[in-house]
Amino acid sequence: MTNFAYLYLMGQPAGAGGQSNPLVTFLPLILVFVVFYFFMIRPQMKKQKEVTNYRSSLKKGDKVITTGGIFGKIYEVKDHYVTVDVGGDIKLKVDKNALLKDPSADE
Repeated sequence: MTNFAYLYLMGQPAGAGGQSNPLVTFLPLILVFVVFYFFMIRPQMKKQKEVTNYRSSLKKGDKVITTGGIFGKIYEVKDHYVTVDVGGDIKLKVDKNALLKDPSADE
């Protein structure tokens, strides 16, 4: 048995009147929340911040992919949308929230 399990099972002495320490009661819940924050919430917030910075720094000529899977180059940038040149004489007006970074653009 590990030391932590032994201490947890040991509990409080019998002469204490049945009162348990509130810190010991809520410690597992607090530890779960801390682990959840560092492994789930914090990385997601960091990723969302990177995506927001990428979308705000878009400029003409950048290669992008839409969330629908359309590849193209940015032709024009406005506040909330961009015009994407997808080839030929076809230009699409796309909301900035629907854009992803083209992984082949770094090559």
